[in-house]
Amino acid sequence: MKPDVKAFFDEATFTASFVVKDPASDACAIVDSVLDFDYASGRTDTRSADAIIRYVTDQGLRVEWILETHVHADHLSAAPYIQQEVGGKIGIGDRIMVVQDTFGKVFNEGTEFQRDGSQFDRLFVEGDSFRIGALEARVLHTPGHTPACLTYVIGDAAFVGDTLFMPDFGTARCDFPGGSAETLYGSIQKILALPDDTRIFVGHDYKAPGRDDYAWETTVAEEKARNIHVGGDADKDAFVKMRTERDATLKMPRLIIPSLQVNMRAGQMPPAEDDGNTYLKVPVNGL
Repeated sequence: MKPDVKAFFDEATFTASFVVKDPASDACAIVDSVLDFDYASGRTDTRSADAIIRYVTDQGLRVEWILETHVHADHLSAAPYIQQEVGGKIGIGDRIMVVQDTFGKVFNEGTEFQRDGSQFDRLFVEGDSFRIGALEARVLHTPGHTPACLTYVIGDAAFVGDTLFMPDFGTARCDFPGGSAETLYGSIQKILALPDDTRIFVGHDYKAPGRDDYAWETTVAEEKARNIHVGGDADKDAFVKMRTERDATLKMPRLIIPSLQVNMRAGQMPPAEDDGNTYLKVPVNGL
């Protein structure tokens, strides 16, 4: 089946979020939502999430799932806010527990922070399937960027998160804790083994040099033929060398510190302290 896909692009974080609708019913899923956050003031805003909610409401859609492809390091998730407004179950890969353990230590969260994924409604593993109305969705575990990365194959569409980008931009970085260029290469081959006409929806776009517009949809055939990092005859050793050298030149994402603390909690802020206020920690020299 061919789901209807509506994209929402947040230029501040270069993030593409998606509403994925079953064409035979009013059922839909939301993939990789964004909670707006101004780091300088510490203020959140829901304008990006509200645009999705407004679309869902105007179209008379029923949200069954709010899906995360991974624990994002570049934007905060709006999953709990959207769930509060329009419902849906929040899902992510079961390797979230690895990420929670790693960053629970980085941010010194203590024993009160649960590292069992219980903040989410569903933890997916490789080969799991679920439904969005009459649409069948299946789960591919595609780690490398992070240990918990998933690809959701929904009908003829694959939502790959940060694993692959548009062909002219390449692939995800692998230098975060638990990342691996070698593992990413294998995950990408799993995605490229899907049928050539599978539509691929990427989680970010940064306008590759020479391109004027943002883009987030491509196909398996286009990635295999033209991806500048893994297309054509690119082999594993060359990819690992390229990715490792490139990652060594990259700065940390602007919102990585707040994003990780929030997203490992399924989009919830840390608990308020005894003065009633919520705080985000900055681990000095911790990343």
